[in-house]
Amino acid sequence: MRRLRGPNVYLDRPVQVARVRLGRLTERESREFPGFVDRLLDALPGLAEHHCAAGTPGGFVDRLRDGTYFGHVTEHVAIEFSELIGRSAPFGRTVYAGSAGQYDIVTECPAFEPVDSTVPRELVELAATMVEELLAGSPVRPGPRLSALRDRHADEMPGPSTASIIAAAVRRGIPVERVDRLSLLQLGHGRHRRQAWAAMSDRTSATGVEIAGDKELSRRLLARSGIPVPAGGAASTPDEALELLADLGGPVVLKSRNGHQGEHVHLGLWTPEDVRAAFAAADGDVVVERQVDGEDYRVLVVAGRVVAAAERVPAHVVGDGRHSVRELIDLCNAHPDRGNGHNNVLTRLRVDDLVTGLLERQGWHLESVPEAGRRVWLRQTANLSTGGSSVDVTDRLHPDVVRLCERVAAIVGLDIAGVDLRLADISAPVPPLGDGGTGAVIEVNAVPGLRMHLAPVRGQPRDVGGAIVDALFPDGSDGRIPTIAVTGTNGKTTVSRLAAHLLAGAGLRVGLTCTDGVYLDGRLVQRADASGPRSAQSVLGDPTVEAAVLETARGGILRQGLGYDWTDVGVLTNVTADHLGQDGLASVEDILHVKALVAERVHDGGALVLNADDPLVVGLLGRARVRAPHKRLLWFSLGPDNPLVRRHVAAGGTAYVADDGWLVELTGARRLPLIPVAALPGAFDGAAEHVIANALAASAAVRALDLPPAVLAGQLRALDPATVNPGRGLLLRLGDVHLFVDYAHNPVAIAAVTRTLHRLWGHRRCVAALTLPGDRRDDLLIESAGVVADGYDRVVVYPDADLRGRAPGEVSRLLCRELVLRNPGVRCEQAGDVTEALQVAVDLARPGDVVLVVYEKLEPVLALLRSMGAVPAPPVLAVDPDVTADGLIELTPVAGRTAGT
Repeated sequence: MRRLRGPNVYLDRPVQVARVRLGRLTERESREFPGFVDRLLDALPGLAEHHCAAGTPGGFVDRLRDGTYFGHVTEHVAIEFSELIGRSAPFGRTVYAGSAGQYDIVTECPAFEPVDSTVPRELVELAATMVEELLAGSPVRPGPRLSALRDRHADEMPGPSTASIIAAAVRRGIPVERVDRLSLLQLGHGRHRRQAWAAMSDRTSATGVEIAGDKELSRRLLARSGIPVPAGGAASTPDEALELLADLGGPVVLKSRNGHQGEHVHLGLWTPEDVRAAFAAADGDVVVERQVDGEDYRVLVVAGRVVAAAERVPAHVVGDGRHSVRELIDLCNAHPDRGNGHNNVLTRLRVDDLVTGLLERQGWHLESVPEAGRRVWLRQTANLSTGGSSVDVTDRLHPDVVRLCERVAAIVGLDIAGVDLRLADISAPVPPLGDGGTGAVIEVNAVPGLRMHLAPVRGQPRDVGGAIVDALFPDGSDGRIPTIAVTGTNGKTTVSRLAAHLLAGAGLRVGLTCTDGVYLDGRLVQRADASGPRSAQSVLGDPTVEAAVLETARGGILRQGLGYDWTDVGVLTNVTADHLGQDGLASVEDILHVKALVAERVHDGGALVLNADDPLVVGLLGRARVRAPHKRLLWFSLGPDNPLVRRHVAAGGTAYVADDGWLVELTGARRLPLIPVAALPGAFDGAAEHVIANALAASAAVRALDLPPAVLAGQLRALDPATVNPGRGLLLRLGDVHLFVDYAHNPVAIAAVTRTLHRLWGHRRCVAALTLPGDRRDDLLIESAGVVADGYDRVVVYPDADLRGRAPGEVSRLLCRELVLRNPGVRCEQAGDVTEALQVAVDLARPGDVVLVVYEKLEPVLALLRSMGAVPAPPVLAVDPDVTADGLIELTPVAGRTAGT
């Protein structure tokens, strides 16, 4: 099982991917088993509505009768089970997984279902079990098996209050992330990020919450401010409660001083016995107040203004002359709107001592059969948590009531407050305090439930979740920060680092994720391979971040999906045949399909930065979701004569090219020079073409975010490659030998670096000490060996510390064998580890030579080189790239001229 929580190669919503082996059912079809299809449709009649590829209801049934494999059958059964438990997730797909009888069943997951939920797994497992049973001829009724899953799914999903905030944020295009299984939401990105926990926000005052939670303190504060509240006081003992009864006279209300959701609230107390019993039930400090006549109302105040009001009706049943009170309760609880806790619009009616006692006082008991239309009360309090319901009265609010409630929220200090009132009529003025009129504020609630306003039993539902989101994000803000996503086979780390460096020149605090860690404001805060979705989410969720650059690698996309929903800029450096054989990738087109997701998830009005020198990247424009007309297209190329670039610029488009010794921005007839190639650190006066290509890609990305050209040029000139882009093209000197440290781990990258070294030193002065990852297929390792054999006649190979499934020495032996086969004159040495490899390579080098050092982990290699006496080297000028004393070898390009490491 694999859960992809973000946009992915299957869907723009979360999915589960289940790898299924069919065993004895391999290549068997549904039509081959007499009676199976009829038994399946009898057990799950809803399958008749499934469209399948036909696009109309009944399409799946046609496939069943014509014959379809059982991975496909299991997919549809799992989807139907999901619908039956109230978990609407209609998308499904069954994909061949590389060998006979092995399939990936892809099923949609609700967007805010907990990532660690076992429900999707159990649905697929139950579907497979049911298919087996039906094949065996057993009659199956899935209902009882789904009951527990239905309850678990309801418990795991956000409740109505949280769901309303999520829905409002989604409508506004504000990114929203649920934290674990909680009602805690993170809305927006970076410095615009806000938090909401049910109906509490990150601006909710802790003082206000404490005041509202202490019913006596809030009553006194409101009274002090001239707010009409019931007369009363606090009591810590039964005797103190009785004194208050004597002072106030009956009836009184006794409630827990710190209670919530209507717990331990006792109304209509007249006698000392009533008060003693209520005090004992409350079990702690209480408040005793004079009971106020009138109807119960809840008014919701958000950010200082009233947004909704409801009349709250206590839990009750209405007689029909045929059913007993107990049966009427059961009928009410059978309604789908009622559930346990707060996950449904209404809460299930409970039978307890309070219910039976109240029935008795009304002259009823559970087996009584009330006449038709007779209302039988089950609770005195009107809380929804005890089974109450609501009627919307927002449009009836008198302006006096509005002003009163807004004052109450301000006095207590709450940005979101539920004000409870007892009034004869909410559409009438509230008598001033001291006039002896009826009506009072009886309670103030922090974190008020929103259910009563979202789905009243009568009246208009109110978008109170939208009111909260509007308060958190005023003026139509979408809560986003400038965001760049970078992918490709080579160059994505360098382009990401460069883009972050360039944006920092505008004074932005930039969050960067890349293969060596997470950076905030230029400082490494987490060392890890941070090119996946979790790292992206950590940066986007950091409230100190003002702009984000996210390296987005193939592995993270395939294993978890993207860590974001949309970006402003998507960059594709190049696509080559790396990582084939991993994660089901069989061809370079498969890799392209995965990386295309970064281009697809650029929002309307955003920019695509694409490599005009890479045919596969150019081919992306044939995909409808990539080449949308509302995305800006920015090409980069090592030469202005690229036909695609010429056509694009002539049509008024923008491209970034290397032209006449400059990095240039071209738009129509306008030519904007950015920086001379000779002034670009790390480009070695133009010898390192891949560095130029990466600088062009990064420049295009930040210009798409309107970074001023002067800032861009200044940041490029000030670039320190060893600091900004460590481990890429790092030049050191050890005695009279140069060391060129780079992470060239595939054929294209090795070729790009080798071309650079040939231009700087010539072919015959180059030595290589390299390791290649063992998780690459043999044919890719052989291709890398061919590039090395063409570029070096002295080579030392050594194994990664992480063998990645290979036998010790296996990769080194394969590389040396292929090097000699390609170039019989090559000298290939096998070292046991990096320490030995570096020493052997330096010994092989002659004075004036350069050693290419390809590493697995940068820091250990740098520490080792420092211990050997290596120091930073001054820049090296290129030799004549066409004629040298040693001759210049022409390396066979693997995928055209592309961005390098």
